[in-house]
Amino acid sequence: MPMVPGVIPFGLVTGVMAVEQGLSPLATLGMTLLFYAGSAQMAALQLLRQDAFALVIVLTVLVINLRFFMYSASLAPYLHHLSWRWKWPLSYMLSDQAYALSILKLSSGEMARVGHWYYAGSALSMWLSWQLSVMVGVFLGAGIPASWSLEFAIPLSFLALLVPAIRNCASLAAACVGGVVAVLAMGLPYNLGLLLASLCGVFSGLIVERYRQACGASIAGKDE
Repeated sequence: MPMVPGVIPFGLVTGVMAVEQGLSPLATLGMTLLFYAGSAQMAALQLLRQDAFALVIVLTVLVINLRFFMYSASLAPYLHHLSWRWKWPLSYMLSDQAYALSILKLSSGEMARVGHWYYAGSALSMWLSWQLSVMVGVFLGAGIPASWSLEFAIPLSFLALLVPAIRNCASLAAACVGGVVAVLAMGLPYNLGLLLASLCGVFSGLIVERYRQACGASIAGKDE
C-alpha cells in the first residue's frame, strides 16, 4: 500500500495526456487495460500525437516493455510450479512495483509456499490503483494544474523500491551503474536508454558477484 501514492500521480498524468490526445474515456480505458504499462502507454500517446506509423508505435512499446522479460525470468524459480490459472493473471498484472516488492520476499525465503499470494496481493493493488487513477485523470482532464508537478512522484516511488533492495556489493554496483547509464543514455530514441541501463546494471552486478565468489573461494583454499 505505501507504493500506491507513487502510482496515482503517474496514472493521473497518463489520463490527462489521453484526453489531450483526443481519446474517448472508453478508448482510454481499453488502452489502459490492454497495455498496463505506464511508460509504454505514455510513449504510445506521444507517438500518436506525432502521427507516427503504427509499426513504430508497436516496436517502441515492445522495446520499453522488454524489462518484463527480465522480471519474469527472475520470478520464474519461485512461481514456475503454479498452474496456468495462476500464471496467466499473475503475468498480466506484473509491474515494476509488484516485482520489486515480491522478489525481496521470495528471495529471502520468508513466504515459503504462499509467496504467490503475496505477489497477487501486491500486483492487484497496483493494478487497481493504476486503472482508477487513469480514469480519474480522464474525467478531471485539464482540471489538474501543471504546477502540481505530479510527474515528480514517479521517480520517488521507484527510489523507495530501490533502496531496500541494495543488500550487498553486487546490488550496489548494479544500482550505481544502471543509474549512471540511464542518465547518460536519456537521449537515445524509443526509450532505449532504459533497456541499456538495465542490461548494464545486471552485467555489473554479475561481474561483482563473480569476483566476490572467486575471492571467497581463493581465501577458503588458502585456509585449507
